[in-house]
Amino acid sequence: MDPTLTRGNIAFIGIGSNVGDKISNCKRAIAEITQHEGNRLIAQSSLYKTEPIGYTQQDWFINCVIEIETNLTAYELLNVLEGIELSMGRKRSFKWGPRIIDLDILFFNQETIQCEELMVPHPELEKRAFVLVPLCEIAGDYIHPVLKKSISHLVAQLGGEQGIEKL
Repeated sequence: MDPTLTRGNIAFIGIGSNVGDKISNCKRAIAEITQHEGNRLIAQSSLYKTEPIGYTQQDWFINCVIEIETNLTAYELLNVLEGIELSMGRKRSFKWGPRIIDLDILFFNQETIQCEELMVPHPELEKRAFVLVPLCEIAGDYIHPVLKKSISHLVAQLGGEQGIEKL
């Protein structure tokens, strides 16, 4: 079988920043993810200005979502994303705190992974406009593997209390 015909893993990655040049941080992260050997960009959402959740006494975020095809496993991809966060200066101060870059695996194929270092689908993404709205832009028909609902359906179920604005 021709190896060029095999399909890799499909991953959706949430990207966010609220420190420094937020737009440039997101663009740099996308470039680093897609330039990594074995990763290929399939789709990229628009950028969105979004209200912080949890700890609200901080600057608003810039968020987007990308879809990639990768020959990496979910754990290898997680290591790549954490390496990019470190190289960009990410410091984990406290939950929901400010961050120069935040890279999360939202979905990996239709897999469900539940362990200490990685949870896929990403926990509570169905409640987060900053993830669902950009995800819906590029994959509205994608079915959440646990909830068995499309992303567009999950967006329709969101209340309007989360601030989000397309740039």
